[in-house]
Amino acid sequence: MHYLDYINLDYEPSESDVICKYYVEPADTSIKIAAGGIAAESSIGTWTKVLTEKNYVKKLAAKVYSINGRKISIAYPVEIFEKGNMANILSSVAGNIYGLKLIKNLRLLDMYFPKELAESFQGPNFGIEGIRETLKIWDRPLIGTIIKPKIGLNSKDHANIAYKAWIGGCDLVKDDENLADQPFNRFKDRLTLTLEARDKAEEETGMIKAYIPNISAETEKMLERMDMIKSQGGRYLMIDIITCGFSALQTVRKHSGRLIIHAHRAGHAAFTKNRKHGVKMKVICKISRLIGVDQLHVGTAVGKMSEDKMEVLENIKALKGKLYNFKPVLPVASGGLHAGLIPPLMEIFGKDVIIQAGGGIHGHKMGIEAGAKSMKQAVEASLKDIPLHEYAKTHLELKIVLENLKMNSWENLTLQS
Repeated sequence: MHYLDYINLDYEPSESDVICKYYVEPADTSIKIAAGGIAAESSIGTWTKVLTEKNYVKKLAAKVYSINGRKISIAYPVEIFEKGNMANILSSVAGNIYGLKLIKNLRLLDMYFPKELAESFQGPNFGIEGIRETLKIWDRPLIGTIIKPKIGLNSKDHANIAYKAWIGGCDLVKDDENLADQPFNRFKDRLTLTLEARDKAEEETGMIKAYIPNISAETEKMLERMDMIKSQGGRYLMIDIITCGFSALQTVRKHSGRLIIHAHRAGHAAFTKNRKHGVKMKVICKISRLIGVDQLHVGTAVGKMSEDKMEVLENIKALKGKLYNFKPVLPVASGGLHAGLIPPLMEIFGKDVIIQAGGGIHGHKMGIEAGAKSMKQAVEASLKDIPLHEYAKTHLELKIVLENLKMNSWENLTLQS
């Protein structure tokens, strides 16, 4: 079969097909040849006709069934993929095809997984409802913080900062993506001290608190760290899903037990940010949901991350929309956030969101507790539909944040269109 043999614009995909939608910019060739090359090289074909090709193999060929400008849709027979093997699936539909000479730019825009393939993955253990049940928080966004500086603190100071954030009103405290088991802050010591601080904060506040330790490492080491968390009464784990890889994530999900999985997307923008090339973040959201994360960073549309409002809404839909019987995943908004950005955030996300602020809490003039209080106050104001400047008249911590914004001592980051 030659590349053009993979074009069939009369084909109607079946419910069992895997569907991939791409944006394609050919390099010195036609869109049809480029599209056919993508379908061939991501299924059964290669650059030339081979004598080893058998008739029974041809039925497994992918088919380009739609070409609309530079957007193409390809249907893959589900039989060419191994069930429960995300690495195998992505090695086909997002693998060698990116290196083809006949392609200038290629972007995987969306994926549809048929039921039999989707259900070969575990999916979320907790999801939104399970997280809320664990924390006993039903009617508002969850408030979280990231320990800052992201690396460099010793374990004792790390735990003390977490304690102050919890006392101030944070529900969740997490490690940052590059904190692991460095000599200045050993994982085991950090885990023990921070969970002790959590217990103290729970006793003093009467509320359930959670620490999210980053277990990201070689896979067997991650399993060891999971066991440490379980043995000490932890509720969460965090994994850098891109840098650790989807196979490692599958292993973590398999052994996670009663630990909620917080998925950090560190490294995603290397292939999601370019609007002409790579993979859209909403595809990562779908993949992560199938494998079984419970909460995932999706951008903010405000703050310092690059996604606009439309992209963030697409990501949210991928996490929360109907997907067979898979539980919805809780979106995480994080990156350059502070109390002044809570109203536009809640307009985008609604109540089902974790709002995480690092510098927006730890940079407060009155300290960490005040920074956490300012976030909680902004959430309260938004839930009551009271403008922040009005609510700040009787809430000092929020007032100081708004005054700082007016003086431009913090970046006044606004809603992106």
